[in-house]
Amino acid sequence: MPQTKKEMQSFPGFAGYYRQHIKDFARIAKSLYKLCDQQTVYEMTEQRVKAYEELENSLTNASFILMPDWKLPFKLYIDACGEGLGAALHQTEIINDKPVEGHICFISRRIKPTEARYGVRQMECCCLLWALEKLHYYLDGTVFDVITDCNAVKPVLNMKTPYRHMLRWQIAIQEFGGNMTIVHKSGNIHKNADGLSRWALANTPENPAWVPQEEHHIEGICVTDIGTECFNQVKESYKIDKNFHILSQLLMKDCKDPLLKSKLDEIWKQPYDEGRFHLLDGILYHRTKHTCFMALTDRTLINTILQ
Repeated sequence: MPQTKKEMQSFPGFAGYYRQHIKDFARIAKSLYKLCDQQTVYEMTEQRVKAYEELENSLTNASFILMPDWKLPFKLYIDACGEGLGAALHQTEIINDKPVEGHICFISRRIKPTEARYGVRQMECCCLLWALEKLHYYLDGTVFDVITDCNAVKPVLNMKTPYRHMLRWQIAIQEFGGNMTIVHKSGNIHKNADGLSRWALANTPENPAWVPQEEHHIEGICVTDIGTECFNQVKESYKIDKNFHILSQLLMKDCKDPLLKSKLDEIWKQPYDEGRFHLLDGILYHRTKHTCFMALTDRTLINTILQ
């Protein structure tokens, strides 16, 4: 039950997204919309409590929830804000000869302290990764659209030289890459996932979308000091090797020049097209099929690095 006007303001918008499924929605929600008015004193009267509970029951009614059909595409709505993450899984089915978009499930959770430092783009990408992990049993092997109100999600996920944690997210999301299409939707009409993120459930074991805090028990540490001189030698070697030099140029500038790419030896072209090369701090890395990253260097420097 909303305790403040700010909390209440997101609920009618969220419920209104599904108004076509709720009989007499306008009549039921009228008192709640009135309560959101700036001139109205916030007071949950008996009538408003009844309206809130009626809408809440309608949203969770079995007749409103669709059974998933894996032969049809899914729609995954995501949204993140400073309070939490939210996602809604939808599907359009033919009911009485009419296409009807209904929901299959809702998930939400509050953000962790470490996630509170993320920017808008990172937060939305974090929400996407979390939703894919939690709903993978619906989405694995199926075609689906990801609907977001953040324009930057697609460019961030396609960055050639991402930050380290973004690189990990890219790798995890690539599992769905061939079947997933990212679609931008204006925030004004993105009320379903938006409401979930603002009304996020506590990140506790009772929440089905719970993500436990990671605890790593360190039993031993081995540190190898690779000096600046060694790094510089590796970078200098890229100027000598033709393929290393071309890859560095392509990744450094996020270049799409087909002429430059054509100069690569054939054995290097396919891994490049698959996005298996990455440039981090001036060092080239190759991602294997097992998501292990290997630094690329000239053969003559291998012994120097291992010493």
